[in-house]
Amino acid sequence: MKREDALKKSDDALQELAQALQNGKSESLLKYLDFCARFHRYSFGNCILIAFQKPDATHVAGFQRWKELGRFVKKGETGIGILAPLMMRGKKKDDKANEGEEPENRQARNLKGFKVVHIFDISQTEGQDVPQFDMTVEGDPGESLSRLEEIVQAKNIELAYSEHLSGAYGVSEGGKITILSNLSKAESFAVLAHELAHELLHRGDRRSQTTKSMREVEAEAVSYIVCRSVGIPSSNRSSDYIQLWNGDLKVLSQSLELIREVAAGIITELEAEVSQEVADAA
Repeated sequence: MKREDALKKSDDALQELAQALQNGKSESLLKYLDFCARFHRYSFGNCILIAFQKPDATHVAGFQRWKELGRFVKKGETGIGILAPLMMRGKKKDDKANEGEEPENRQARNLKGFKVVHIFDISQTEGQDVPQFDMTVEGDPGESLSRLEEIVQAKNIELAYSEHLSGAYGVSEGGKITILSNLSKAESFAVLAHELAHELLHRGDRRSQTTKSMREVEAEAVSYIVCRSVGIPSSNRSSDYIQLWNGDLKVLSQSLELIREVAAGIITELEAEVSQEVADAA
């Protein structure tokens, strides 16, 4: 395939993705965001404690909060220990004299210490179904998945598959890509294209010049274009993913030229692999 043809494919896909973004968040994404909003934000120190005790944790809450959400902790599960502030009861004698100070300062004055409380990850509970962010990708990439793997390795990027990625589907670490091993072929292809985009776009000086939101918009847009080129349309999924990272049509438009160039390059390499296979078989 000529590069001009690959760029045309990129342009067509970008138009579809832009339309999906204009349509706004899907109902499933709205439900998922509402669900996430019900969870407490933990301090950095407690996040470290959670990660140390249960690296694959995704949604954590106390026993009562899970009960409010219609789920119950499974029998025999061990809680994740975190630190909660232990406050003094009643008012201190100098509280009246300090009524004008900031609430957080008054709270600090009344802090007696910390106590250990236990929370549980969603995997330790059962009960009502909870909204999920739908990462499902339909279709069959065929041999395109193995060709994409070869392209990644040809760029001297290490490729690995893992059973656990702490809730992620794929990770780009600058010279290494790790993909969750239990994904379907279509999902593996989409995630690998996404992580390859990160490797091509967000390593080196440019990383410090972009926000997290912009990087995720660019990577997912590239993934969508490449997926569409092999017959795996996923505009609704990609649109939801971009909006999950607070991306929108404006953010997408800022990087259009870069996105189309990188996507066209991957498509051209994929098609070159096909042409070479045909030539070898002749």
